Amino acid sequence: MFEQAFKNIDDALWKESGCTTELDYTEQTSWLLFLKYLDGLEQDKADEAALEGRTYSYILDPAYRWSSWAAPKDAAGNLDHNDALTGDDLVDFVDRQLFPYLHGFKRRASGPDTIEYKIGEIFGEIKNKIRSGYTLRDIIDHIDELRFRSQVEKHELSALYEEKIKRMGNAGRNGGEYYTPRPLIRAMIRVTAPKIGERIYDGACGSAGFLCEAHDYLSSQPNLSTRDLETLQTRTFYGKEKKSLAYVIAIMNLILHGIEAPNIQHTNTLAENLADVQEKDRFDVILANPPFGGKERPEVQQNFPIRTGETAFLFLQHFIKMLRAGGRAAIVIKNTFLSNSDNASVSLRKLLLESCNLHTILDCPGGTFQGAGVKTVVLFFEKGSPTRKVWYYQLDPGRNMGKTNPLNDADLAEFIELQKTYADSAKSWSLDAASIDAASYDLSVKNPNGGEAVVHRSPQEILDEIAALDAESAEVLASIRAML
Repeated sequence: MFEQAFKNIDDALWKESGCTTELDYTEQTSWLLFLKYLDGLEQDKADEAALEGRTYSYILDPAYRWSSWAAPKDAAGNLDHNDALTGDDLVDFVDRQLFPYLHGFKRRASGPDTIEYKIGEIFGEIKNKIRSGYTLRDIIDHIDELRFRSQVEKHELSALYEEKIKRMGNAGRNGGEYYTPRPLIRAMIRVTAPKIGERIYDGACGSAGFLCEAHDYLSSQPNLSTRDLETLQTRTFYGKEKKSLAYVIAIMNLILHGIEAPNIQHTNTLAENLADVQEKDRFDVILANPPFGGKERPEVQQNFPIRTGETAFLFLQHFIKMLRAGGRAAIVIKNTFLSNSDNASVSLRKLLLESCNLHTILDCPGGTFQGAGVKTVVLFFEKGSPTRKVWYYQLDPGRNMGKTNPLNDADLAEFIELQKTYADSAKSWSLDAASIDAASYDLSVKNPNGGEAVVHRSPQEILDEIAALDAESAEVLASIRAML
């Protein structure tokens, strides 16, 4: 039933002139799902309070509840067509009354970790793009068929929502920023092995895929107590996201995975000064696939000891700083990070090797990320002691990967097993840190068993590095002139 409802929603959005991409479909579905979920959550809490003889204080005023404006019911429990808004009246109510009212919660909320603040943040960042009130009524009727009450229902809805995010990720360059293949995420989680009570963080969380998968991993552990479940609900998963659409999707994705008020901040992570990070701000486990290829402004670079315009390199510094001593991290990054010769890359590799134990590098083949031509590696490290030995694994599924042949869990099974003991094989080998060149800190190593090199740079990547070096030289010259 849920699958058909989602299909009907997409069919309706396809006809809507204000929604032209999978990103639009996901965004518009998300805010409606959120309000339907919120209505069910409030009703559950009201019922629970009534059983205990308490009075429940609703978050939303009566006129703005889903059961009032979206799906008023008659005595038989069917949609009351006399009270249900439609056409221009519906669009006018949503745009002029509902969204401004909901956005106001951000100002009135007691703090950023409350569901009231999330409501205000979401509805201050997105707009209703459905211009036809009749189409909107059709979509609302399909959304109203969905139920969030049981874990089975939430599980089915979360699977459908994940599929929607996946399609969005495959739809184009911008959508791809929000989607990391789930088999790769699950392998990263298996290696870092988070535990109940540890705090898990993704400072570039996108659609919150890492946090959702970590929740599934931990919530499936045997013999969880009520206290363990409460810990997972409120004090385990933390994220930050800069982009409005991704923020909304992350909130909805975590809600569908069972987190009632997700600890996701809508902020530019890189705008935070690393010098201000205190011990209480640090995390036990960091899992992330930060955006790469972006260029940050000079004032943002000022927040970092190693200044560079490359977004991913700034994020890596952030993650190292945010990790507590003994904490573990698994970070996806372009494979050219292992060998780039610019000053920032060399300094960052030196920092990583000296402040952390970079124990594992997973080399991912082209096609791992659908729609992205770049090759990547995953860096697994533990903070607090220098690197003594690096274990490499060259992932080779034995086929060309793409939309029709995506990465699957079986592809990573050998990696997970061999990584436990850092075993040598045809696809894996180790490198003593003492043999790493102390001038370049180059980490690119050919498979001694005859496989491909870990790093292959395209002509465009080489040109990009030359351009970066030129820009760096120009910046140095400008600084010298300023001092003269």
